[in-house]
Amino acid sequence: MHDIEPFYNWRHLYAAEEDESSPFYGREYSEFTFTNTVYNYYVHPQWDEFGSRNLYMKVLFADYQFNYVIIELLGEWNDAIENDIMTLKRDIIDVMIATGIRKFLLISENVMNFHSSDDCYYEEWWDDIKDDGGWIVALNMPEQTRQEFEKAHLDNYVHLLDVEKWRPYQPQHIYNEIDNLMMRRLE
Repeated sequence: MHDIEPFYNWRHLYAAEEDESSPFYGREYSEFTFTNTVYNYYVHPQWDEFGSRNLYMKVLFADYQFNYVIIELLGEWNDAIENDIMTLKRDIIDVMIATGIRKFLLISENVMNFHSSDDCYYEEWWDDIKDDGGWIVALNMPEQTRQEFEKAHLDNYVHLLDVEKWRPYQPQHIYNEIDNLMMRRLE
């Protein structure tokens, strides 16, 4: 896991630690000091810790004009024991919503496991953004994780989509593709 770095090809366009509106503003990173783990496996130091013991994130891009954010996730999403959704919602998402973000693209291909609890925070998140044309998309979630998400009926709030070759896109292009899909879905 220490080899899995957050996607970095947009660093010249956006860095969360330099964005005064970001929950990660002012963070400093080391390329050599590995401190965070998913269970006993170290994760690359560029991943952001946000209060979860086994789920990490990286804000890859935020656009306050078009009100969207692209976040990459890594690890185990555990609502049953750790209540990761509460931590994510209260400490990250609510801060972003306060800055005008209404569309959330969660790149989830490195979320290896998901353990559900109730759907209250997902429903609250959806309620916070739906009237402003917002959406929540989990992109490229692994099959076993997707099945758990669907089994808990969280796909009522978080839409599960696949765009396998998203990396060559610029952020605005992937946003436009997802936004067009979501406009058709939500009509």
